[in-house]
Amino acid sequence: MNPISGTTSKAGIPQLIENKLDKNLFDYEIRETERAGHATEIAAELAEKGVDLVMAVGGDGTVNEVGRALINTETAMGIIPCGSGNGLARHLMLPMELGKAIQVINRYEIHDLDYGTINGMPFFCTCGMGFDAFISMKFAEAGKRGLATYVENVLKEGLKYEPETYEIEDETGTKHYKAFLISAANASQYGNNAYIAPQASMSDGLLDVIIMEPFDVLEAPQISIDMFNKTLDKNSKIKTFKAKSLHVHRKEPGWIHYDGDPVMTDADIDIQLHDKGIKVLVNPDADKSLRKPNAMQTAFAEFFNDINMVREDLTRQGRKVQAINKLILRKLNI
Repeated sequence: MNPISGTTSKAGIPQLIENKLDKNLFDYEIRETERAGHATEIAAELAEKGVDLVMAVGGDGTVNEVGRALINTETAMGIIPCGSGNGLARHLMLPMELGKAIQVINRYEIHDLDYGTINGMPFFCTCGMGFDAFISMKFAEAGKRGLATYVENVLKEGLKYEPETYEIEDETGTKHYKAFLISAANASQYGNNAYIAPQASMSDGLLDVIIMEPFDVLEAPQISIDMFNKTLDKNSKIKTFKAKSLHVHRKEPGWIHYDGDPVMTDADIDIQLHDKGIKVLVNPDADKSLRKPNAMQTAFAEFFNDINMVREDLTRQGRKVQAINKLILRKLNI
């Protein structure tokens, strides 16, 4: 259990586990992490002992630390989602209500699922470069968690970010793209039901590669709305394809991210999908049709709709895009 993940206290979780876990089926022990990387050490120790299941109680960072220690072992990973985004837990349709998440453990359904590596670093949800890696870095620097902090950074930096040119090589050949971001997805979303790869599957043996082409300020709201509506792959600024592996070359070193964790790398990036390499506790009752946006996501979409209306009105008045940008930035105090 990561005591500092997300935005809420973990104080009540031990008692909740004691109350909800079926102790006729399981013996359990709670270990708290004390530093970055500690979850990996704990999970590796438990896998070596032959423990059946290690639960990551935290967010996607904690999940990544636990998962990387359990790759190609007989020990399964489960998630009690307590992070700020909970991308992998949401993709797996695990309950966000902690008591119900614990009850999923009692059903004990384990699937062998895929994972990815980027420059050798494992990821289970998404990895990428460009704007999303840059925002992951800003988010890490912010010192505050939660969707509001993420949105604030997107709004402040998104209108100023300069796209890069990338050379991408996969099984079909080499192509060049000027892109706002490139994401390789094993699972469907970043977190908070923001779907970067709506069609991604963790059991198809392939990565969903998303290339977001440069766009102007008038197109940004629709891209954001499409992400929350699971229709991003239909947007004209999005190019998608599936690949087992890809090599990306950019002009100079820069940021990448794996499961939202930013790291600086050199100009060459190798991404690989690994079939059925990790055992994961899943929700037997998962139903994608029941997943609805939360209040924050709805407010985010409504905000962008309002901004879009302002832009359309200014455009009808004959105002140029540069002038519109300045007005929007001023409104946001950027």
